[in-house]
Amino acid sequence: MLFSFEGKTPNVHEDAWIAPTATLIGDVTVEAGASVWYGAVLRADFGPIRVEERANVQDNTVIHCASAGTVIGRGATVGHSCVVHEAQVGAGALIGNGSTVLDGATVGEAALIAAGALVPPGAEIPAGMTAMGAPAKRIEPMSETAREWVEHNSRIYAELAARHRASTREV
Repeated sequence: MLFSFEGKTPNVHEDAWIAPTATLIGDVTVEAGASVWYGAVLRADFGPIRVEERANVQDNTVIHCASAGTVIGRGATVGHSCVVHEAQVGAGALIGNGSTVLDGATVGEAALIAAGALVPPGAEIPAGMTAMGAPAKRIEPMSETAREWVEHNSRIYAELAARHRASTREV
């Protein structure tokens, strides 16, 4: 569902896929090949939210921001049931299921935020690193298995979005 707010309307590229139960409000941009999944809420009433090309925002995630805005970088994944608030997520990064990334935090390119982690306000997670814990204090080089998952997740979700676009029907 798309809603305008104070004259700002979501802008969704024709090649993006928005699940029928996702909610986009206000100054939201979803670029080509990106996907926003079931139950996700992107509420851009204080500032803009941009989901860049081939990024995916998975089921029941909430993205919100203050005036500076939130960016989900090209090919990045925000897993199931996450909260991303006023943060910058780099290209190809993966935010693990149930994680929270808070105001002013920056997640570098191809970084991995482990499931359930809490990235505190203003934290900087370097590119290609894994951050774990609540708050995320343990930051270490990514394992080869994790690197493969991060590298392939964008493609996997682009293919899955195409399957959902083609075959999901209300019954």
